[in-house]
Amino acid sequence: MAIAKKIEGFISQSSWIRKMFEDGIRLKKEYGEENVFDFSLGNPNVSPPERFSELIQEVAADESPGVHAYMPNAGNPEARGAIAAYLSSEYSVSLSAENIIMSCGAGGALNVALKTLLNPGDEVLIPSPFFVEYRFYVDNCGGVTTLVETKDDFSLDLEAIESAISEKTKVLLINSPNNPTGKVYDEKSVTALSEILERKSIEIGREIYLISDEPYRDIVFDGVKVPSVLQSYRHSIIATSYSKSISIPGERIGFLAINPEIADCELLTGGMILCTRILGFVNAPAFMQRVIGKMQGILVDIDDYKRKRDLLCDGLSSAGYRFAKPEGAFYLFPRSPIDDDIEFVKALQKKNILTVPGSGFGRSGHFRIAYCVDDVTIINAMEGFRDTLNALI
Repeated sequence: MAIAKKIEGFISQSSWIRKMFEDGIRLKKEYGEENVFDFSLGNPNVSPPERFSELIQEVAADESPGVHAYMPNAGNPEARGAIAAYLSSEYSVSLSAENIIMSCGAGGALNVALKTLLNPGDEVLIPSPFFVEYRFYVDNCGGVTTLVETKDDFSLDLEAIESAISEKTKVLLINSPNNPTGKVYDEKSVTALSEILERKSIEIGREIYLISDEPYRDIVFDGVKVPSVLQSYRHSIIATSYSKSISIPGERIGFLAINPEIADCELLTGGMILCTRILGFVNAPAFMQRVIGKMQGILVDIDDYKRKRDLLCDGLSSAGYRFAKPEGAFYLFPRSPIDDDIEFVKALQKKNILTVPGSGFGRSGHFRIAYCVDDVTIINAMEGFRDTLNALI
């Protein structure tokens, strides 16, 4: 066999999104792009802010000596300082450049954090449904994933989380706004969660770390706020990126923010800097760091995503679908009208509609729609959504 058995198994576990992507390419060639309604990938289609293009040109024109040389593994000091200053006001926590480590996107940030924290066999609790690659990130570091079901509306089941914590639990990993549901964990839930983690940390005799994956933090609707885990829980870490907030996922730029009150903060920070190097990242892309340092607080037009959400929700509601309206991100996670979500997704595909089964995200009986697409794609897909539902009920 050419590849490791573990990786062969991982390929099958992560195959649905990849399969939908490949099916989309085939169908677009066969029927034309305008006749295929691809909601499979969370690839933002809203343009980056105009200021981003301006800064790209400004930074590219800089020919200062050493501008493309190695930098500290933690990242460009100016960029880290700018991020820390911005987050200090946004998160109501006093951060310095020393609390920020630049990363190759949120995925790179999570791998660095988990590599630093986990001993072999350490447990990572993850509320479900969840981003499918979390399991692989945990495995990369020798950890063990334990899933904890959320409630029917996808809010945190605090009792279930508390019951799931064991002596092996090292990390609780949350994602808010959530992929695939669009759920935002409110301040009351995050405060209660923090109290549970404080109490259980005392019981087991060591810290349980809370890692919050927040690439969608700025994409929220209807006045919803994403509470600050840095403010609510001492042993907290944020992993995030600019992929969604300014629509640059291909640039792979993000950061880790480490709570300055965390136990052994200096040692933990040093471990993450080392892991950035030994995982092969060395440092986050230097060019993008210089751009991002000047982009704090500048976002895509969130109203574009709100319009798409409302367009999709209004259409699917009229057609008879049931769902919790997303509070953020750009995903909708409706109930499948039949128990077998995989079969339902296959039925939609016969109408050239590409979605992803909920079972791929740890919650069967649902399916994910990524509505970061052109409005016309949503509008023209409605007939197929309606016909498929009517044919099965």
